[in-house]
Amino acid sequence: MLQVCLNGARSRAECSHLPITPYELAAAAREAVAAGAEDIHLHPKDRDGRDTLESAAVAAAVNAVRAAVPGVPIGVTTGAWATADPQVRAAQVRAWTVLPDHASVNWHEDGATDVAAALLDRRVGIEAGIYSGTPAAQRFLDWPESRQVLRILAEITETAPQDAVHAATDLLSDLESVATPILLHGEDTAAWPILRLAASRGLDTRIGLEDVLHLPDGTPAPDNAALVCAARETIQHSRGACPRCTDPQHC
Repeated sequence: MLQVCLNGARSRAECSHLPITPYELAAAAREAVAAGAEDIHLHPKDRDGRDTLESAAVAAAVNAVRAAVPGVPIGVTTGAWATADPQVRAAQVRAWTVLPDHASVNWHEDGATDVAAALLDRRVGIEAGIYSGTPAAQRFLDWPESRQVLRILAEITETAPQDAVHAATDLLSDLESVATPILLHGEDTAAWPILRLAASRGLDTRIGLEDVLHLPDGTPAPDNAALVCAARETIQHSRGACPRCTDPQHC
């Protein structure tokens, strides 16, 4: 499975064409799915372009994207940078009026189990974010409900490619006892090496402007769809144009 991560906690200062508004997220999702993305991860933003878990913003983003790509699973963040207090984060999840299909919970953050419990109560799938270089893996494995998550996000935080590959190998070893599907991904200069590693191991992976702003050849990515197209080509060992892409301008 190839997921597209449309925007992340980035801002327009980092990426002038970052999708922020519900309309922009919907357009980006439509293009990314046409290019071959099978699942969507996004960060709802407030009017100032900052991540938020407020009900109205989550509803607007999810509704817009769901209308643009009906039937494609949509997930959102619950990162602590959006709301520092874990009890408030859990309360915000419980107040959502429109539910995403899944939401990521970072297990190195305080209150992860409280946020996860709120998602389980609302029957929202959980992507368990396990950052390399943190005690997240053991914390997650010690959680009694760990088998109830939708998938594990094995998130490699090292950006030097060789270091990232070593960290990914170690993290996957730490998680080898779990039967839950694993989505492995990296960021910035390690995004493409980790995507190749995920493909070689038959794991789910993701790509998008949250993770990387450049194509494999180092040129700036014009949009999420171009990244998805490049990722599909990489995954399929450069067999040519993306077989599911409906827009030849992206390939």
